[in-house]
Amino acid sequence: MSAGCFITLEGGEGAGKTTQQRLLVEAIRLTGREAVATREPGGAPAAEAIRALLVTGAADRWHPLTETLLHVAARHEHVVRTIRPALERGAIVVCDRFFDSTMAYQGYGQGVARETIEAIHATVLGTLSPDLTVILDIPVEVGLARAAHRGDGRTRYEAMTPDFHQRLRDGFLDIARREPGRCVVVDATRPPEFVHRDVRKAASARLRIAGL
Repeated sequence: MSAGCFITLEGGEGAGKTTQQRLLVEAIRLTGREAVATREPGGAPAAEAIRALLVTGAADRWHPLTETLLHVAARHEHVVRTIRPALERGAIVVCDRFFDSTMAYQGYGQGVARETIEAIHATVLGTLSPDLTVILDIPVEVGLARAAHRGDGRTRYEAMTPDFHQRLRDGFLDIARREPGRCVVVDATRPPEFVHRDVRKAASARLRIAGL
């Protein structure tokens, strides 16, 4: 059995993560490998229930540390119920957001200490980490404009201030600088097919997925 691979897609609002996830999963399946598309917050029944608490309501609904703990609680369910079983059977898991979003949103964006977030994750996730993280980078105003035109309703996070979203973008880029062996930054301002080309190239080069 081939070893499983774990790919995460990260970025701010409107960066196109869902589209790029779909395109990458389709490309992986054409190689004959099992590909599992999942998301955060969510990805398992209990995690989806927590998601409803996180993405609805007023922007200031939760204290930042409470919000961090809710995200990590959902992540634990997601990992136990969906991600680890898929990796253990040799699948390639492509996840729309993972722990970098917590560091970016609740850490850089809302001021929860890096050490606190890292300690919680060390307890809950152990050594589990993505094999590859693609950060889809887009200017704040462009991403928020895209998100507003999706037509699926504005989330709590989209309602937060432009300053928050700038801290978020800066946070993702800083994460990439800190972990260049895991992270690749892709310009997400371009048409989806050009972005997909770079995402696919990163997956092929870093993970050596045959035929991708």
